[in-house]
Amino acid sequence: MALIPALRAFAWSLSHNGSDADDLVQDTLIKAWSNREKFQPGTNLRAWLFTILRNTYYTQVLRRRREVRDETGEYAASLQAPATQDWGMNMLDLWSALQRLPPEHREALILVGAAGLSYEEAAEICGCALGTIKSRVNRGRTRLLKILDAEGVTETVLWNSAARRPPSSRSAGT
Repeated sequence: MALIPALRAFAWSLSHNGSDADDLVQDTLIKAWSNREKFQPGTNLRAWLFTILRNTYYTQVLRRRREVRDETGEYAASLQAPATQDWGMNMLDLWSALQRLPPEHREALILVGAAGLSYEEAAEICGCALGTIKSRVNRGRTRLLKILDAEGVTETVLWNSAARRPPSSRSAGT
């Protein structure tokens, strides 16, 4: 009890607010009481309490940095999270449709569309001519769209590999 005025003065020097200082002292005393078995008799109680107060203050400061003051609730009302279920279902539909493509079309689409490789890089990896890769990608996209359209998938995200790569890595005719 004799240390409370000194704790309050220290808390006020940190927070510069009487109410916050009182709350800080109260939190400190609660933590000290809850952890009284950790205090070693014969050591400096004052230093132990001041350390608890200081650590509690800095923990609160860090926590407040991550918080947004929103007494009226306007900020919370403005937050929205888009639904992710449709996206997940569309990706499953796309994956299923990709599995129905011939392996060479699927491979070309994945290399150029998903991995973002140039046609030249994909042709080198597959060991075929540049025109062959371009043809496989074109036929693969056409078949993929037909499969997805036949299954009634209307909002599936298909990639445009040329738009995903920087202009310097785009191939002529992509």
